[in-house]
Amino acid sequence: MSLEINISEVIRELYDVDSTPDLQETRKEFVGDLTLVVFPFVRVAKKSPEAVAQEIGALLLSKGAVSAFNVVKGFLNLSLDRSTYVSSFHSFSEDPQLGLPEKNSKGKYIVEYSSPNTNKPLHLGHIRNNLLGYAVSQILEANGVEVTKVQIINDRGIHICKSMLAWLDYGNGETPESSGLKGDHLVGRYYVKFDQVYKTEIAELIETGITEDQAKKQAPSLLRAQSMLVKWEKGDPEVVALWKKMNAWVYTGFDVSYEKLGVSFDKNYYESNTYILGKDDVRKGLDNGVFYSKEDSSVWIDLEDEGLDHKLVLRSDGTSVYMTQDIGTAIQRFKDFDAKGMTYVVGNEQDYHFRVLFLILSKLDYEWASKLHHLSYGMVDLPSGKMKSREGTVVDADDLMDSMVRDAGSISKELGKIEGLDEQEQAELFNTLGLGALKYFILKVDPKKRMLFNPADSIDFNGNTGPFIQYTYARIQSLQKKRKNDINVAWSQVSVNESETALIKLLLQFPEVINHASVSFSPAQLANYTYELVKKYNGFYHNNSILKAEDDNTVAFRLTLSRSVGEVIKKAMNCLGIQVPNRM
Repeated sequence: MSLEINISEVIRELYDVDSTPDLQETRKEFVGDLTLVVFPFVRVAKKSPEAVAQEIGALLLSKGAVSAFNVVKGFLNLSLDRSTYVSSFHSFSEDPQLGLPEKNSKGKYIVEYSSPNTNKPLHLGHIRNNLLGYAVSQILEANGVEVTKVQIINDRGIHICKSMLAWLDYGNGETPESSGLKGDHLVGRYYVKFDQVYKTEIAELIETGITEDQAKKQAPSLLRAQSMLVKWEKGDPEVVALWKKMNAWVYTGFDVSYEKLGVSFDKNYYESNTYILGKDDVRKGLDNGVFYSKEDSSVWIDLEDEGLDHKLVLRSDGTSVYMTQDIGTAIQRFKDFDAKGMTYVVGNEQDYHFRVLFLILSKLDYEWASKLHHLSYGMVDLPSGKMKSREGTVVDADDLMDSMVRDAGSISKELGKIEGLDEQEQAELFNTLGLGALKYFILKVDPKKRMLFNPADSIDFNGNTGPFIQYTYARIQSLQKKRKNDINVAWSQVSVNESETALIKLLLQFPEVINHASVSFSPAQLANYTYELVKKYNGFYHNNSILKAEDDNTVAFRLTLSRSVGEVIKKAMNCLGIQVPNRM
């Protein structure tokens, strides 16, 4: 019988209420294994928190559910007999859910991530965005939430026209097929070309005696791009046809990158469609007094009471700003999916924007507005410095993934980890290790923090890295193959040592870690838990004989313990979007 069940029964016996115990790992400065928060039972018990804790602890002790207890204010610290851990682990090892909630048991939720522009390929910053969005989605699903993964593709605006114009001027009809380039790379090349020409024109205009600001506005290339945008918005057939053709190239290129990265989406939204949304919602809000109109007919919202300023939501000519379409798109998504909440995975430079957006939706009386969340993440730096997309100095996502796979192959060969693998198996292993190294290195960092990505450090086979965890999983699979666990464990005869107990404690925390990572939208919590589990397992592996243990029951138990560690590693890494190899 698990401790949670024992506690529930004791509380029912003492206070005649059903409860789900709030158990936490006891803090290191106190004696105990687990701590029960007793404040929820104070009112029904009509006693002080200390008295309630004392009462619950005494009854648990009398029933043999704990070996000792102590009370610190409203917290009951429980010390467990090792047999209690064995009993709990017995239940855990036979649970195919690993203690996690039933699938889709906690409602519907939307996660938006990626949201690229169609004028350039994905880069390192997009990789962090995609990995965070996909991992958060996977973790939420592991915690019983039904998730819809969406992206909005920024496929309109002046930046798209710049690539189109440069292709018309310098492309000579070049296509992805004729050039051998992915479509997003080809279009990105012309975005860079436009910027080069634009800068040359600015320099030439400055030499005529005008200011730099004047030159930037008067450069012929920019004026032509602005004219093209006007034609696109008016539906000019030639401009729209070119826009569709070049965007199609980019979409195909994005799909290749997403597949390589191992992320996916349930629905794509396109800004060329969503930019018309939100106007009706603003007008309704204007009628209801949420917004106000100025003399020039522009529409605003006053957020001074919330410590912000006045925000424009419709221009005087009736056209939208980004906030307008974000209002409309959010409303549309909740109509599409009947969700209870949504997370936007967007860099921290947009913190202000989302604060305003959420306030506006709340003032428009959408019940789900309180369940909106901005997963604000920091920039990714490289040892060589920052990235600049217009100059073409970004770290291309495809190039980075390919280089990680190549490096994984070189290191694997040096370490002799490909013995017995044919060429296809080697290629699959290198891909698994390379992308696992990239993903884990990024996801183990708190999303809120700015981070430095060093490819060489990420692919190390030792330390807090993806390959270290993947290698441990492969070791466990090799162990299971050497002797299948065909002996049933006699659980009443199992006696565990200190390293086994420590490993069991960590395994039993898995559902709680998933829950915390889900609630806090932090894949880093799960990544670092997995590393701690792997460290504990390697300590156990090196200090205990498994296949040659003193008796068959101990062999069977240690194989079961190893198998459960492997299952948790695989599930945790899957939540992070990382594959694990069966052999290395």
